[in-house]
Amino acid sequence: MYGALDISASGLMAQRARLEVVSANVAKIDSPVDPTKNPDDYRRQFAVMSPKEVRGPDGVKQSVGVEVTEIGLDKSPFRKVYDPTNPFAATATDESKDQVAGYVNYPDIHWPTEMMNAYEATRLYEANIVAAEATKTMMAQALQLIA
Repeated sequence: MYGALDISASGLMAQRARLEVVSANVAKIDSPVDPTKNPDDYRRQFAVMSPKEVRGPDGVKQSVGVEVTEIGLDKSPFRKVYDPTNPFAATATDESKDQVAGYVNYPDIHWPTEMMNAYEATRLYEANIVAAEATKTMMAQALQLIA
């Protein structure tokens, strides 16, 4: 039964990481991209999850939950907004740098997508809490039967 708690705990940690990524995306939704392509330019991020595998006592690999293996970057084109007075506006059109004169590039982040990701991560977090509570209840009842 401890494996069930480990699975729920890994789900809680993965969904927490996912919510952190969503909150970073929402915080940077209106951050302009520097036309000089500084390395701190923000792109939409997403959590990549995969099964968490461990070796059992018999040496066989077992899946015991989920883990965030990486934080990926969305490679979609930047969102362009015409604002020639903005200091981040491109001064000349350069297709190799994805710049158009007078336009400011912003990360391609959309409120509805991020809000749905946050909602889904929240619901999955809650589901893992319910599963952990059910496991704890079963363990307590099993101990009562033994005692």
